[in-house]
Amino acid sequence: MRIVISEFISLDGVVQAPGGPEEDTDGGFAHGGWSGPYFDPEVVGGAFDAALADAEALLYGRRTWEVMARAWPAQAGDPFADRLNALPKYVVSDRLTDADMTWNTTRVPGTGALPRLRALRSGAGGGLLVMGSPSLVRLLLGEGLVDELRLIVMPVILGGGKSIFPRDGALRGFELVSTTAAPTGAQVCVYRAATGT
Repeated sequence: MRIVISEFISLDGVVQAPGGPEEDTDGGFAHGGWSGPYFDPEVVGGAFDAALADAEALLYGRRTWEVMARAWPAQAGDPFADRLNALPKYVVSDRLTDADMTWNTTRVPGTGALPRLRALRSGAGGGLLVMGSPSLVRLLLGEGLVDELRLIVMPVILGGGKSIFPRDGALRGFELVSTTAAPTGAQVCVYRAATGT
């Protein structure tokens, strides 16, 4: 499976709490919901629809999974929600237990997760989609396990917050596949991992 990352991201590389004020206030983050003014149903919504249509499974970190597993099952009847709810899911966590698993989810223990993640990636099938989950995405990027980045770049600078990018000094090349502009100023940029970097 190809590991595909889909993120709302600010111009200064912040991905924290794009959806709402209480989503993630770690570190005193006070700008939750920052993506809302720039959301465009056709371009931005279409990007998420396309990412989900290409996915065969979803992969989450614990915090994002907990937020999503509480919110999306109640949205049944909407085509996006129905697809999201039906897909098999994996969550990487040591804090959660197998008994906590709902929402068609399999737990991947956080300790020693990399061999399991590599095995998922090397398996047959389409996309293994990651949304949110900045700590997990940072790990996947750091280990060279990301095949595609789908970044929805919002025209806003947040001045600090969680990032998906490793800070280890390593060079990692990506190739721009496509970019689409929304009337709100958002840009949907699709990158694929470059070979040989």
